[in-house]
Amino acid sequence: MFEGIGWGEILMLLVAAIFIFGPDRLPEVARQAGKMLRTARQMASNARSQLADELGPEFGDMDLRDFSPKALVQKHLLDDLDDETPQRAGHRPLGKDEPAPYDIEAT
Repeated sequence: MFEGIGWGEILMLLVAAIFIFGPDRLPEVARQAGKMLRTARQMASNARSQLADELGPEFGDMDLRDFSPKALVQKHLLDDLDDETPQRAGHRPLGKDEPAPYDIEAT
């Protein structure tokens, strides 16, 4: 859940929260944040289940993360760049430290 955030950043956020809200209001703010997070997770779960119900059983194993822009680009653009891609006749991969061909007439 906290990818890219280390313990040092979490500690700084806690110290900042103590200074901003004070030690008296901090438990109530944490309680409200937890309640809001629980509500958001429940809403997301309900939306996911409602979407799966309306789409039918053939989309039952659908993962919504597959529809993120990053996953779509990776699936449709980058997965085609593997070694099984046919190469044009007369072309070969460049060797290590081999400069790319340069065509004076093409520039």
